[in-house]
Amino acid sequence: MTPSRYRGRFAPSPTGPLHFGSLVAALASYLEARQHQGMWFIRIEDLDPLREPPEATGQILQSLEAHGLMPDEAVRFQSRRHDAYQAAIERLLASGNAYRCACSRKELKLHGGRHPNHCREGNITPGDRPYAIRFALNDETSHWQDQLLGPQVQHVTAELDDPVILRKEGFYAYQLAVVVDDIGQGITDVVRGSDLLDMTAQQQQIYRALGAEPPNWLHIPVILNEQGQKLSKQTHAPPLDDDHPAENLVQALDALGQQPPGTLGKETVDTILDWGVRHWRRGAIHLTSR
Repeated sequence: MTPSRYRGRFAPSPTGPLHFGSLVAALASYLEARQHQGMWFIRIEDLDPLREPPEATGQILQSLEAHGLMPDEAVRFQSRRHDAYQAAIERLLASGNAYRCACSRKELKLHGGRHPNHCREGNITPGDRPYAIRFALNDETSHWQDQLLGPQVQHVTAELDDPVILRKEGFYAYQLAVVVDDIGQGITDVVRGSDLLDMTAQQQQIYRALGAEPPNWLHIPVILNEQGQKLSKQTHAPPLDDDHPAENLVQALDALGQQPPGTLGKETVDTILDWGVRHWRRGAIHLTSR
């Protein structure tokens, strides 16, 4: 296989230590990049300090290192990228692709998602009242090919589905920051959990409004607990045991349908990752969560 321009990433939010579901997502993105002889990056999406314990980032990076998942460049932190996000917002406002919105959630709910303040018409000016900034979607039936799930179709409706890109509290939103950073890092391929699938059509419009083509998408099933809930801090997912990285990696390979041999768990982390790259088959990933 000849070297490619493939550039992938793993981008956790530091709301707690890494858990098994996060490891599965990180490993899938890492193996996909390495099999394509591409670059792989780590980005910490630390945009919401109210939800981020100060120790979480260090715990996540320590876990990734313990499992041999090392990036090709220095880790990027979104908390240090505010100037880039603000520049993108100003560009979107100037081009008419974003607008100030003073509506509360209660007001939007009462009006079926429509804006009683007619925000999309530019009726809100700085200083009037607290406002968010939203991206102005176009009505669209979006079609794309997911590299695991196949052909995808999503409908988005202008105004009703317009995502917040800057919150009233002054925090930059995921929908904006993830696109700005993917463009900035030249990300060509995104491997992420299927819980983010519904955001894809919106994000593709933001890419294009900022003058970039969207990446290729590969959405993997999320890992569920015994109650059928996605593993997360909110569902009390236990943190990874970094003292047993080989066992964790083999279990993650198995969760991804890669059928690792039973003896692989006795090998080193580097040997396990090498096996994973050589035997990686995205088509073997189970299409149902487990």
